[in-house]
Amino acid sequence: MSDEEYSIYDEVEIEDMTYDPALQTYSYPCPCGDKFEIALADLQDGQDIAVCPSCSLMVRVIFEVDNLPKAPDAAASIAVSA
Repeated sequence: MSDEEYSIYDEVEIEDMTYDPALQTYSYPCPCGDKFEIALADLQDGQDIAVCPSCSLMVRVIFEVDNLPKAPDAAASIAVSA
């Protein structure tokens, strides 16, 4: 989507967001009282728009892909039985 297709409320540095490693999401307070959210996987895919699930506001996340946490390797979480 281009910027003309939706309105961006603000731009937020990823360092100002809260990362939840269990959910692998970044969040940032929304003026409506809820939180803007974006998944780590979406950021790694190059998406940069965090949305609020309670209102129509969106923010652009400013980040470098190389500085994102590494996603856990799915194969590493599978126990190997001998």
